[in-house]
Amino acid sequence: MKAELDRYPLTGRFLMGRLRHAMGEREKEILETSIEECEEFTRPHRFLSRGEVCERSTMLVEGFMVRTIYENDRRYIVGIQVPGDFVDLHAFALKRLDHDLVSIGPAKVGYVRHDRLRDLMRSEPHLSRLFWFSTLLDAAIHRQWTLKLGQLKANRRVAHLFSEIWCRLDMIGLSRTNGFRTPLTQADLADMCGTTSIHMNRSLGELRRSGIAEFRRGLVTAGDRDQLERHGDFDADYLYGEGMLQVGDELQPH
Repeated sequence: MKAELDRYPLTGRFLMGRLRHAMGEREKEILETSIEECEEFTRPHRFLSRGEVCERSTMLVEGFMVRTIYENDRRYIVGIQVPGDFVDLHAFALKRLDHDLVSIGPAKVGYVRHDRLRDLMRSEPHLSRLFWFSTLLDAAIHRQWTLKLGQLKANRRVAHLFSEIWCRLDMIGLSRTNGFRTPLTQADLADMCGTTSIHMNRSLGELRRSGIAEFRRGLVTAGDRDQLERHGDFDADYLYGEGMLQVGDELQPH
């Protein structure tokens, strides 16, 4: 992993833990050099607003981003992105997104212009298919969020969320043995789980008192990861890492 990041510091986490093994070295080099501009932010930043015309797509190199929708004066978080995610690649096709894209702490990003993506679609069909795969991963995660929002009570929804983020950070080498750190706040968790901050406070208290997990200033810790995942009814298959949905050599270049 370190060697990969040393060689590809901007894009080395793209599809890591999932389908990066299907990328040839030439394709990795093409992606790395397609990023023509980088920016770093020390505070939350709105990268794209709902309805804004988009002419480039964003690779999240460091930090976290969320997808937000405002309705009836309330914010809803409908997705979270971690390093290595090509966070608005689908804006290449849509041009205007139906939500905002916002970092929630320090972040570093790289940009790929859409005219560059158009060239790659013509000249690099296999790499283009891997881009498509990455956007479909987002769709799989969205479906799971919708499912669990209807199935689980708030303290189990947040347990599922913790389990998912932990797994996604595992894939890219950014987790800890007993948890992970994020810039998320209690209000963020409430907006992700479709509840109020007061109800989220109670839910987090229930997780802490039961010994399942503790959330303190963005740090999530759990003594028994399996217990956390059972409580959140979490099955990692939909993340297309390990498990029955893991992609092996089916998308290797031929």
